[in-house]
Amino acid sequence: MQKSVLAMVMAGGRGQRLHPLTATRAKPAVPFGGQYRIIDFVLSNLVNSGIYSIYVLTQFKSQSLTEHLQYGWGFGSILRDHFVTAVPAQMQTGDAWYRGTADAIHQNLNLVRESRPHIVCIFGGDHIYRMDVSQMIAWHEQHMADCTVAAIPMPIEEASAFGVMEVDREGRIVGFEEKPAHPKPMPNDPTRALVSMGNYVFSGRSLVHLLQRDAEDPKSSRDFGKDIIPGALKDHRIWCYDFTCNRVPGQSLPNAYWRDVGTIDSYYEANMDLRAVVPQFNLYNALWPIRSTRFDDPPAKFVHDIENRTGRAVNSIVCAGTILSGATVRNSIIGRNVKIHSFAEITDSIIFDHVKIGRGAKLQRCIVDKNNRVADGLHIGGEAGSAGHDWTVTPSGLVVLPKQPRFEGGIGSISI
Repeated sequence: MQKSVLAMVMAGGRGQRLHPLTATRAKPAVPFGGQYRIIDFVLSNLVNSGIYSIYVLTQFKSQSLTEHLQYGWGFGSILRDHFVTAVPAQMQTGDAWYRGTADAIHQNLNLVRESRPHIVCIFGGDHIYRMDVSQMIAWHEQHMADCTVAAIPMPIEEASAFGVMEVDREGRIVGFEEKPAHPKPMPNDPTRALVSMGNYVFSGRSLVHLLQRDAEDPKSSRDFGKDIIPGALKDHRIWCYDFTCNRVPGQSLPNAYWRDVGTIDSYYEANMDLRAVVPQFNLYNALWPIRSTRFDDPPAKFVHDIENRTGRAVNSIVCAGTILSGATVRNSIIGRNVKIHSFAEITDSIIFDHVKIGRGAKLQRCIVDKNNRVADGLHIGGEAGSAGHDWTVTPSGLVVLPKQPRFEGGIGSISI
């Protein structure tokens, strides 16, 4: 008999480090790669792996995320175990919001009990990667594990931002420390540490037992990385799954691409990874598609303006409905239904949906959120800087223009 699998995706965090992109939306709902949302990557991995029972646990600013799931992830099936369902924080076990990742699952244990799954996959909703989850489940069952943690080697100087694990020769976890000041290196590579990807596979009974035990501990912070995993090492079988061993159909190279897009700079860099002729993360894999909401937008169009200048884009992604009229786009991600006018130059930037960029405007290393109107001749980013404007500027010099109400606001006016 095929074992039943239930997936629970953690999508309730505040995403404060991604502000202002998360000022009005949850982090997993932030657009990515022009036509996707961040959450589309974990959901695509699960569905492509044959896992069709998926709860998405939401909490803060979840309206756009809920609508995205409704419009883009409805199976339209009569099979009751085929669903992607948003689950808002319901305070099932008290009057508090989720205190941590483990508490989010504990407060929704009724869903686990009602489903009675053999396997529960608990995955984060804010990472960019491809993964055949069925291979991780097979590893979990082969080793008769109570819990399996997906891991990836990372440079030692970057590992402090993650959970760092120690493993024995067989791959069993013998030590786990969340965000250590001095990460312990891998035994065979002192330059790298083995870090948690925030993806867990649990045996159903073990998950219920560990969560109930943790809930009785008044000192616990109710977090998988800080409490559940370290506390289970002595009396449970906790194994490490090496993500680099995972093989996705249509992908011949080792599977080593995984990005945490929790900050503006990391989010920007992951988007920029998509632009090259041979990109670090390739969206063009028909055997493992990234699924999302589909829109009835017309094709993108590149046209001459009245002065016979040709709209063009180089090393860029340009989504449907966008019109480049005598404008130049380089090394950028352009979303849906963007209008860019004559003499405008967009370089090393990310432009979200429904933005209008005026004649002669120049943008360099910018992220422009939805519905903005960039005035004729306005220069943003690069040597132009951002002085005198209420924009967010990161330490690396990225300029972020916040989301505007539809058909209102924006930066200046535009000549059509």
